[in-house]
Amino acid sequence: MSDLIASSGDESKARVREGSRITLHFALLLPSGEEIDTTRRGQPATLTLGDGNLLPGFEAVLVGMREGDDAQITVLAADAFGERNPANVRVMSRDRFADFSADQVLEPGLMISFQAPDGELPGVVTEVYAETVQVDFNHPLSGNDIIFDVSILSVENS
Repeated sequence: MSDLIASSGDESKARVREGSRITLHFALLLPSGEEIDTTRRGQPATLTLGDGNLLPGFEAVLVGMREGDDAQITVLAADAFGERNPANVRVMSRDRFADFSADQVLEPGLMISFQAPDGELPGVVTEVYAETVQVDFNHPLSGNDIIFDVSILSVENS
């Protein structure tokens, strides 16, 4: 897929830059067309470029756009949610999961939060064995290129 950008063509409108306050509608799509997230059926998002609300790879494609611009840009996996890292798949003793309540079934696909030194670390159970459990700590979207479908509604620069 090639990137598609429709410019408003109005050179008098402010360009998005670091620190711009922008209001936008967006959708995140897998190359298959599967929608991951969107604001298009609700309220637009408003953020300040560089405030950490968007991953740097998504912010980078917004720089230079203007109010009224629409784009569908492929953000490569490394710049989106990262590449898959096999070292982030761990096999853990089943004893670590002894606190599960009767209504929680330890099975593949279950997301579990683990306590980490800097907060919580989510992992997805991928395999359950008699003595061990395999948990994937990669972001669920890692390894995927993402199509960033964006419409810039307003740009404010101070």
